[in-house]
Amino acid sequence: MAVQAPDRDWGGQCGVTKADTIATLAGRPALLEVRGLSKSFGVVTANSNVDLTVVEGEIHALLGENGAGKSTLVKILYGLLEPNAGTILWRGREVALRAPADAQALGIGMVFQHFSLFEALTVAENIALALPSGSSVRAVARQVRSISQDYGLPLDPNRYVHSLSVGERQRIEIVRCLMQDPRLLIMDEPTAVLTPQEADRLFETLERLAGEGRAILYISHRLEEVKRICSTATILRRGSVVATCDPRRETAASLARMMVGSDVREVKPAREHPLGPVRLEVRDLTVEPEDPLGTTLHGISFSVRGGEVLGIAGVAGNGQEELFRALAGIVTVDRPDSVTIDGTPVGHRGISARRRLGAAFSPEERIGEAAVARFALSDNVVLSGHATQPVVRHGLVDRGRARAISGEVIRRFDVRVGAPDPLAGSLSGGNLQKFVVGREMLRKPGVLVLSQPTWGVDAGATAAIRQAILDLAAAGSTVVVITQDLDELFQIADRIAAISRGRLSAVHPAAEMTMERIGLLMAGVHGDDAAGQASDAA
Repeated sequence: MAVQAPDRDWGGQCGVTKADTIATLAGRPALLEVRGLSKSFGVVTANSNVDLTVVEGEIHALLGENGAGKSTLVKILYGLLEPNAGTILWRGREVALRAPADAQALGIGMVFQHFSLFEALTVAENIALALPSGSSVRAVARQVRSISQDYGLPLDPNRYVHSLSVGERQRIEIVRCLMQDPRLLIMDEPTAVLTPQEADRLFETLERLAGEGRAILYISHRLEEVKRICSTATILRRGSVVATCDPRRETAASLARMMVGSDVREVKPAREHPLGPVRLEVRDLTVEPEDPLGTTLHGISFSVRGGEVLGIAGVAGNGQEELFRALAGIVTVDRPDSVTIDGTPVGHRGISARRRLGAAFSPEERIGEAAVARFALSDNVVLSGHATQPVVRHGLVDRGRARAISGEVIRRFDVRVGAPDPLAGSLSGGNLQKFVVGREMLRKPGVLVLSQPTWGVDAGATAAIRQAILDLAAAGSTVVVITQDLDELFQIADRIAAISRGRLSAVHPAAEMTMERIGLLMAGVHGDDAAGQASDAA
């Protein structure tokens, strides 16, 4: 039942008033109140007159498409940014949050989407660094054991971070927050890097925390999990609150409609089309990582035909990055036939040579690998297109052509920008992701390799990207999608494999897979063991 903000149109029908929603929270005191909060960066308004109330003991979702203002709002609540206008109340008292220490002193903790951990240090050493000086590592280790056992977050305080799974690393961040006894825990896309089994365990922990009277402010693009665990949702669009609702009484489609302002188009299954010859083949690919704490690839082999989408699932840190870099030619190997594109061995050739053969690549890391933050979008087109597109002629950059290509990507992939050709670093993470993926797809490559193509992207843009992948494959291209989003795999992949500790499982038809089985494969349980355990779970 949605609560529409006054004088705003979210493209749907509202069945209750704001007073109705407040009545459902009666008896639980407000922990955090935000009134009329606004924040601008130059001419760009990130938050406009935002109102938000979080009560004790609730899991409260903060929803919105990319660029809606979610990240700016929670950074203000954690003391990383100061608002231009508005009031923040904590337990009814007005407060000023000028630094994270101010938020922490009140009882506000935050688990960021990107972990801040030193891989060469132990769990206890990492946590001790975030605590007041004078905390001994031995005392911290004792606390870690106690809290991790109490909350079902098993951690060995003496393990080095580089040896941990992503799920275990997330536990470090949560335990680190819990050691400060927070009353409000802010979580940004917490399940983005978890297997289904790890996500289930996290949900149990969050429900226990809420049962203790703590509140969780929960940011996620995964609407089904929001419906599962959240009792309230505040929805932002273009910096303003447009609705408040009980997500359990909504559908994923109605939540997405509120976020976007119109119906989100459904991803249509790929039309019937014949499969072509093998366009990408990988044979016994073994690669030592450039990073001493990276993952070695062991004997990776697979082939993908034209017209086919191969999905490769995996939890971060199990070799996905190394596999992408080897497929893209960022890292090369001595054996040319380790990677073959349209019959041409390219294992020893770099990324420009592979692009000239009709391949395209979109990495997970937006800033640094996919784009240069201080370059305009048109300059970033030149960085990836100089080998294959008419943006460089006789050694000179054709800036007009580069701007035209950039503008076409912006238009076709609905990239929200504040200027015709802005700096890449001025875009929100999701909008930069749309630009990076769109830049590669616009070329209509014969082979496309994508890593985390919809990571951190809102429902509307996710649907557009997935549909573009299916349409490209239907036109005869080969697509490989390396992702942690299992919903994505089931929606677009013809066949699925999982990578764990640098080893690739057998490739299976998507129709024969289940969430549980893929989760087990991602955790390194292969073959009959995965099938048997998935059957037991069912």
